[in-house]
Amino acid sequence: MAAGGFCRLPNGRVVVALNLPSPTAADPVAGVRVLVHAQNRARALTRLRNLGLRAVYLRGNTAPPTPDEVTAVLHHPDGLIWRTAPDATVPPPTAPELWRPIRSLLRGAAA
Repeated sequence: MAAGGFCRLPNGRVVVALNLPSPTAADPVAGVRVLVHAQNRARALTRLRNLGLRAVYLRGNTAPPTPDEVTAVLHHPDGLIWRTAPDATVPPPTAPELWRPIRSLLRGAAA
């Protein structure tokens, strides 16, 4: 579940998308999809590492952010959001899950 990718925006900034294992003990099997808006890929990964996600690397561009994901992260004031990663074996629900700020994920992991 180490898929991830990035896309470069017209202004030179990037949006990085990563599928990571869930940091909560309630559901360790499920993963999360994290989106980061930053000046470049290195700064995007640094933002995640500064939040405590130390072993985060971007290898390749196998799962770049979709246009809807790019729009979501650009409209969020922090530029750092997440939601549970979609499972390819399960059909998508009728209403997609909403994006949440990264603080809610980290707060859940600390509890």
